[in-house]
Amino acid sequence: MAVSEVSCNKMFGGFQKVFSHESTQLKCKMNFGVYLPPQAESGKCPVLYWLSGLTCTEQNFVTKACAQRAAAEHGIIIIAPDTSPRGCNIEGEEDGWDFGTGAGFYVNATEDKWKTNYRMYSYVTEELPSVVNSSFPVDSDRQSIFGHSMGGHGALICYLKNPGKYRSVSAFAPICNPINCPWGQKAFSGYLGSNKETWKEYDASELVKKYQGPPVDILIDQGKADNFLPAGQLLPDNFVAACKESKVPVVLRMQEGYDHSYYFMASFMDDHIKHHAKHLKA
Repeated sequence: MAVSEVSCNKMFGGFQKVFSHESTQLKCKMNFGVYLPPQAESGKCPVLYWLSGLTCTEQNFVTKACAQRAAAEHGIIIIAPDTSPRGCNIEGEEDGWDFGTGAGFYVNATEDKWKTNYRMYSYVTEELPSVVNSSFPVDSDRQSIFGHSMGGHGALICYLKNPGKYRSVSAFAPICNPINCPWGQKAFSGYLGSNKETWKEYDASELVKKYQGPPVDILIDQGKADNFLPAGQLLPDNFVAACKESKVPVVLRMQEGYDHSYYFMASFMDDHIKHHAKHLKA
């Protein structure tokens, strides 16, 4: 589980670093960002996993999200992985921006063409935490997860599929109901095949209906000027309705004038870090 340091920059008294390692789940080299707050120099810190959206690498969050100041304030390590395997030389993986490279959708593919490498769900929930826990001063009993768009979908399903594993969850403009949106239908049919019943295992609006676990505290921010909202890609109302039906509390904040970009996320990042700090320090 050896990791190699790719870059290191001091920031808010801590260090923003990028590491690489050879992934056994994905069968390729993967990069991930690590923010180590000043508190990590003297003891173990809670850890917060960030999952990015379509087309992103680890760099988008590292350079644009403005999360490090709040992470330093609250003493939280933030881990930001890539969004898919890289350089696997699978026919078709570079053909579009919403499938294949940069678009792993945080599922374990079952279709023959993709199932060897496209195992982002197991990578994010099993392999990466194992690497992180053995390489950095993290308190593995205190971990949470959040993300954006495709990564917001990833954060919600990782949380709902693993009751008790994460202390809290939040998302910016998540793909809430992928089995009913064009992005999700394209990805799931490609990675998981034609049996739509299997798709439900990676859909937050379906998973929340059968959630049985510790009390939840879900925070979602959605920009009202997000062009993917009227396009039917995000469907937050479907998730809220499913939560209401299942008596699962969720806070959906519709933010006037904000779009789908990192400008939006940076504007409310402090709120999300505070949301997680409340649970990670408990």
